[in-house]
Amino acid sequence: MTFEVRPATLARFDDVATMLGPRSPASTVCWCLSHRLDSRTNRALVGPERGEFVRDLTRRAVAPGVLAYDGAEVVGWAAVAPRSELPFARSAKIPHVDDVAVWSIWCIRVRPGHRGQGIAQPLLEGAVGYARDQGAPAVEGYPVDNRGQKVDLTMAYVGTRVLFERAGFAKAADTDSVSGGFPRVVMRRALS
Repeated sequence: MTFEVRPATLARFDDVATMLGPRSPASTVCWCLSHRLDSRTNRALVGPERGEFVRDLTRRAVAPGVLAYDGAEVVGWAAVAPRSELPFARSAKIPHVDDVAVWSIWCIRVRPGHRGQGIAQPLLEGAVGYARDQGAPAVEGYPVDNRGQKVDLTMAYVGTRVLFERAGFAKAADTDSVSGGFPRVVMRRALS
């Protein structure tokens, strides 16, 4: 199968909402904001305000992520942004490797009903390509090092070390962070 990956712009906001929004608009769920915002701001945004915040992100010159499509149907999401704009910039658990102005890829989500079809790899590659197109010198991810063990789906959004290795990333550092019972590692890919 071939999947097309496109920036998550305002024109594609309905597809962003399909990937990230709750079934009930009044629900307060992630909307992929828990690692984009500081915890106080994240807690303050409730219900529909979360979706409106993401809509505003899609209006910016740099999209908040990328979407994967199988034909006209949206099937995946990957969040990507400069690390300097994210709580990762101040993280005590996920170290800075150096002073390179890296971009972070921290959420990879494949739509239910489409999992197991090989979407995560082109989605990750699409996020890398988008960061490169925006001038990023390098990209990082913070996946689990699960060593082939099954990762709970609720925590699988961070990706696995093997997924990142297949996309040309190399381990750059250990972290003090754990997800789903597995240690997370810093994976880095130079783009310039």
